Amino acid sequence: MTKLVKENWRGVAVCIGLAIIAQEIGKIFPKIGGALFAIMLGIICGNTIFNQPVLAKGVKFSESKLLEFSICLTGLTLNLTDVMSVGVRGVGFIAIQMIGTIFFTYQLGKILGFNRKFTLLMSAGNAVCGSSAIGTVSPIVGSDEKDKGISITIVNLTGTILMVALPILTSLIYQHDTLQTSAMIGGVLQSIGQVIASGKLVNDSVTEMATIFKIIRIIFLVVIALVFAKMNTQDETAPLFSKTNSKKSASKVGVPWFITAFFIGCILMSLSVVPEGVSFLAKKVSNQFEIIALAGIGMRVKFKDLVKEGPKSMGFGLLVGVSQVVLAYVLIKILL
Repeated sequence: MTKLVKENWRGVAVCIGLAIIAQEIGKIFPKIGGALFAIMLGIICGNTIFNQPVLAKGVKFSESKLLEFSICLTGLTLNLTDVMSVGVRGVGFIAIQMIGTIFFTYQLGKILGFNRKFTLLMSAGNAVCGSSAIGTVSPIVGSDEKDKGISITIVNLTGTILMVALPILTSLIYQHDTLQTSAMIGGVLQSIGQVIASGKLVNDSVTEMATIFKIIRIIFLVVIALVFAKMNTQDETAPLFSKTNSKKSASKVGVPWFITAFFIGCILMSLSVVPEGVSFLAKKVSNQFEIIALAGIGMRVKFKDLVKEGPKSMGFGLLVGVSQVVLAYVLIKILL
């Protein structure tokens, strides 16, 4: 515990400071809110005064762990009726959206000349949950650290752009209708942090429902990992699915702990065993963790990474992002 605090406190403190400033600015501009300011302050400061290696671990902790704790606490503010409000059509939308994203990303990667392992990492990262999905499938497909690092960078940068763009787009085509806007944001954005940030730019109702759509995608990570384990990534000339593959087993892949905790919280809420005061406090703390995590997300967006990956790689990411939006729009029109 002492080592954990020693390694992380500086970065966490910076993210907390940026979150406080962002919320104060958000009070001056309530229509924008503190979420966007937290991200923007993170991006600006993370590329200038706080671009220091000593802060990296704490910033990563703020982005990932605090966000996971926030999701756990969110479970204490929703019941199963809220979670199931997306319905069978909503689950179908997510399943088709993910399959379509994987298929398009893989085919586009082949056309652009990227290797199979890198293309599969991009497929998983965009279809499921960004860095977490890439980290999960990377050992399954046998990718190297370079492909893993590049795919994480591109997916995160693309998601950051869409995170701001989608609320503008949904205001034009859906007038921020809760279900349709939530489906677009929760079904397209790459990481759960980006979903929460984008939803905050609309309203709390969209944030909650978009998070539910996203959680459904994360649950499907288990299925994606099992399917990827059947793929041949050792021989680029062989069919994608063939008998000659020797990848590591995906049997150890499971639902992330914070998703399990989220549903436990929802069940407790449904049974009316959670006092109203506890639920109120959980929501307040969850909101604060979210803002701090969003500052961390901004801090981890580096301009040098954007330049380093070059136009071809970034073009790949942006084309995938656009395809996700188009597919989601068509599916929402048909299913929702």
